[in-house]
Amino acid sequence: MTKTVDDEETIQHVADALAAKYPDMARVELEAIVREEFGEIAGRPVRDYLSILTERAARKRIKKSIAAA
Repeated sequence: MTKTVDDEETIQHVADALAAKYPDMARVELEAIVREEFGEIAGRPVRDYLSILTERAARKRIKKSIAAA
């Protein structure tokens, strides 16, 4: 597997988990947030916790977005 495939799998896994938690949010919007948050941390040298860090950052942004609405 290449890094790109692994990254895409991570993004989809996080998006799936968040879609279950936020079913009223459009999948396209949710996935865009996940991709942006993933992009912010993906370049760091330690990639072991990429999935959980991406999910936490995206969840924080989603909650902030919901509160502002």
